[in-house]
Amino acid sequence: MSVLDENSDRLLRYFRAHGAGEAAEDLLQELRVKVMTTPTGPLGAPVSYLFRAATNLVIDRRRAETQSRKRDDAWTDLADLQEGRSSQAPSPERVIDSRRTLALVEEGLAELTPRARTILRRHRVEGETQRRIAAELGISQSTVESDLREAYRLLHRIRERLDEE
Repeated sequence: MSVLDENSDRLLRYFRAHGAGEAAEDLLQELRVKVMTTPTGPLGAPVSYLFRAATNLVIDRRRAETQSRKRDDAWTDLADLQEGRSSQAPSPERVIDSRRTLALVEEGLAELTPRARTILRRHRVEGETQRRIAAELGISQSTVESDLREAYRLLHRIRERLDEE
């Protein structure tokens, strides 16, 4: 049994842990082909060699995905510029409306206490739990809930104001 065969499960886990997902087995097969076709002399640390080669494959795969994404985006942009195609960019009216909405929200959030703004951001944007926020800020969980209710009421008033306009 070869060193590659002995470590194939570890290599599969390594590939999956580094974002390969379902392509992990393909990368393992690619590694197998690379090792079998690349002439090397005796290796002092064959397992380290395998993992370094695996790392290089992961890096190459990410680079290829990035290039593919850039190429696809360029084609999409080019297609959008052709006659008869609609642009994916938002309309000027939508941009103006979005900027106005953002200004109203920022203005409204300025009315909140700094602690309430921090709690809202950490809970709704960063996804922190109320319990963790309370522990880190040294306040009770009911205080966190109270500040969130205050922030939600303010956001509700902003939404009503936008709906009226």
